[in-house]
Amino acid sequence: MERFGFSGDTRQPVVLTIPGLNNSGPGHWQTLWEESRGDCERVDLGSWASPNRNAWVTRLDAAIREANGPVILAAHSLGCMAVAWWGALQSQAYGWPVTGALLVAPPDCDRMETPETIGGFGPTPRAQLPFPSIMVASRDDPYIFFERAHSIGKNWGSQFVDAGHAGHINAQSGLDDWQFGQSLLERLIDNAQEQASAMRQMRPALPMAQQDRNRPGRPTLHP
Repeated sequence: MERFGFSGDTRQPVVLTIPGLNNSGPGHWQTLWEESRGDCERVDLGSWASPNRNAWVTRLDAAIREANGPVILAAHSLGCMAVAWWGALQSQAYGWPVTGALLVAPPDCDRMETPETIGGFGPTPRAQLPFPSIMVASRDDPYIFFERAHSIGKNWGSQFVDAGHAGHINAQSGLDDWQFGQSLLERLIDNAQEQASAMRQMRPALPMAQQDRNRPGRPTLHP
């Protein structure tokens, strides 16, 4: 199968949902997306109650590789940190295979009062992510100050979205299937498809140029 964006490749991105500490329960928007949308699959990071940074990043990497195509990440809470560490530790070409990420309510793993269960994910990576991203933060999130979330998003190169007073943007926030979040996800999907379409329009001309270079009688240039 051809790589995403090449002529003849019509694959659609798969959305990998990445929960945070203790996984996402029945009323969480990630769970509801998986139940109602046809493009969402949960990444089983394992050890939900006692997460390990390296183990989570390894499992995330395996899920991305197994997707064998374009991937969009939809992460919540500590899952955002797993995504950030994956981006910092894995060298991918910009926008492939991860074509975008929705990062919702990342916690601050650098505060002195950070619980030990998530402290191992600090210090927070400062490198820009190798794919387009949207970060969503709440003004009354108990796990991060709003200004700190904005600073992290700037370091990661994310578009920053103010969710107002929505707590930790989880099941307790009363978001149901979070239609606003889905609109942000669709924005990332549309962007990935637009980039693929632009590549498909450019690619057909390349084989002709290659054929012309290999045509008999054409002088060969040597350094």
